[in-house]
Amino acid sequence: MASDPSFRPAWWLRGAHAQTLWGKVRRRDPGIATRPEQWPAPDGDLLDVHRLDGPAGSPRLVILHGLEGTAASHYVRSSFDEAARRGWCAVLLLFRGCSGRLNHARRLYHSGETTDLDHVVRTLLREEPGAPIVLAGFSLGGNVLLKWLGEQGDRVPREVVAAAGVSVPFDLARGSRHLERGVSRVYSRTFLRSLKAKAAAKVAQFPDLPVRLGEAMTSRTLWEFDDAMTAPLHGFRDAAQYYARSSSLGYLARVRRPSLLLSAVDDPFLPASVLDDVRAVARGNPALRLEFPERGGHVGFVSGARRGEPFYYAEWRAMSFLAAQLDHRPQPLAVGSPR
Repeated sequence: MASDPSFRPAWWLRGAHAQTLWGKVRRRDPGIATRPEQWPAPDGDLLDVHRLDGPAGSPRLVILHGLEGTAASHYVRSSFDEAARRGWCAVLLLFRGCSGRLNHARRLYHSGETTDLDHVVRTLLREEPGAPIVLAGFSLGGNVLLKWLGEQGDRVPREVVAAAGVSVPFDLARGSRHLERGVSRVYSRTFLRSLKAKAAAKVAQFPDLPVRLGEAMTSRTLWEFDDAMTAPLHGFRDAAQYYARSSSLGYLARVRRPSLLLSAVDDPFLPASVLDDVRAVARGNPALRLEFPERGGHVGFVSGARRGEPFYYAEWRAMSFLAAQLDHRPQPLAVGSPR
């Protein structure tokens, strides 16, 4: 549970917002080639995924992106790069509506929707039974990942070895409120522009949806948007109920696989008090490994001793943790070996 003191933010990239924004505006794509695919979903929709191939039987990494993320998100590309260096296969699940096309079903995605992740894991298990699976979720994707692990509890497939969540918004209600304070409102406004466009397209596709599009399109906060669009579209009474039922904080106690939780205390998307609540839960669950450095921003964690020579700690740390868990997992007995 102890915090890992090894992360040191770059001296030339000071402050939570600089750490948060650097990757989006300055980070170079490592150039890893991935293959887009569409998988049938149980409800008749199509799931968009990107795949990185690897040797048969090698570990499979499942990547989950953040709110309005894409296959081009900097942490996604870096995760593929880390997987390639280790000889792993990797699969990015693009949440519905985040692939650049409008999905076919009468819904989009949200912070607590776990059925698509479950379908991806089960599909990988059918493709190559026995191959180990590790998972990494960033921001909203980390919330989805930890909620799924908590829902599964002791029923999590044995092939699932470990997980890592980076900059997870463990309490969605407090995170939503926090994004309306000070400079953090810039992030909220950026998200809203993209979300509103998708809301309008989805209602044009299905005009009878039980949402309040007018209110969603004039919303000034994520809470207002979720109250008018996200919550009713996905069967919740309002934003408060959506946040309460979808926050991963309520599921952490039931996580049964080694899970790294890497978050910065200065994360501009979440009040630091939420991390205190996570610490309290983790005291009763040895599966949770907390690393909460004081600085790092939101999915930032940029280090580097020389100006302009960044090292991206978050993806490296997440994959190093997962690799260590793979190394220590019980190995299957060979045919004919003594028990």
